[in-house]
Amino acid sequence: MKKIIILLLMLLPIMVQAEEKPQLAKSAVASILMENSTGKILYENNANERLAPASMTKVMTLLLIMEALEGGKIKTSDEVLITPNAASMGGSQVFLEAGSKMKIDDLLKAIAIASANDASVAMAEHLNGSVSEFVKRMNEKCKAIGCTNTNFINVHGLDDINHYTSAHDMALMARELLKYEKVLFYTSIYEEYLKKPDGTSTWMVNTNKLIKYYNGLDGLKTGYTSSAGYCLTATAKRSNMRLISVVMKESNPNSRSNDTLELLNYGFSNYKVKTILDIKKDLGTVEILNGKVKVMSLRLVNDATVLENINEEKKYSYAINVKPVKAPVMVGDVVGYLDVTENGKIIKTINITVKEGVKKANLWDLYQRNFKTILTGS
Repeated sequence: MKKIIILLLMLLPIMVQAEEKPQLAKSAVASILMENSTGKILYENNANERLAPASMTKVMTLLLIMEALEGGKIKTSDEVLITPNAASMGGSQVFLEAGSKMKIDDLLKAIAIASANDASVAMAEHLNGSVSEFVKRMNEKCKAIGCTNTNFINVHGLDDINHYTSAHDMALMARELLKYEKVLFYTSIYEEYLKKPDGTSTWMVNTNKLIKYYNGLDGLKTGYTSSAGYCLTATAKRSNMRLISVVMKESNPNSRSNDTLELLNYGFSNYKVKTILDIKKDLGTVEILNGKVKVMSLRLVNDATVLENINEEKKYSYAINVKPVKAPVMVGDVVGYLDVTENGKIIKTINITVKEGVKKANLWDLYQRNFKTILTGS
């Protein structure tokens, strides 16, 4: 009997230890691991501490560029005039020549692959006329997505005492950027030559070496200055789960990589994403008041997903809530919501939109509709 008691006592510390919060990314001053589709934080340490982000700043720079592309304000084939100010940027650069013109597609590659400060400034000036106006928009966007510990002074991340962010805020920015999946085309390129108008080329090698070695890793942005130390905002996808990790103020590039891998391995080993409904699912129709059509099909704004521990198998139900809406209504406009329920408790609410936009009916449309109603009696 004594042997059994002793054995149980020997096992007890191991069992208790298994329940404790893991200690990950120990070399980083601050770190975080987030699941992309749900925004759930899987691990964090000093995630709200204000620190210098170095070139991770360019996550927000890229976000505003991708928004402009998605909104049709610019095209990747557009040419950008390189100003003397842009060409004079120090730090990491691709040595753009003042007075030359470069396509936005090439400047995006320079930012995403080579972390080019000159390309970042060129795009800021092209989009908003000046760096100061672009930085103003950067800070406005940060506030809009919920960042509370961020203040940007520049577009590239060179040290400034008033230029700071946090691991948590960086994860929020990365999650927002990942809404534009095209950015991963650029951040996943390992090496490429940048051809310039004068016929010369600059060889660019991705500053994020992990994209070549870690399964599923396809972005996002490294950073280093003497003040910031070695930093990395990374993202990787396996099956239907995408993770975002951030490590800040590492002492060397090896610890930056090792801590990033430790965070990602922890996430993929312990969690999974279950898709309850995806955006392709037909959710029925909604009545359109005074529209060119009377009804329109519904779809989710985003996939309905939940995060589970790797060995869990939970059951969920959902309810759709919509009411008639007035035209005009565009794709993306919220016309209702879907409640996801587990054991009778709502655990998630997802917005519903229309499958296609509907314009407001004009007088001729209403006349034809009323005339048809009179003829058919319906």
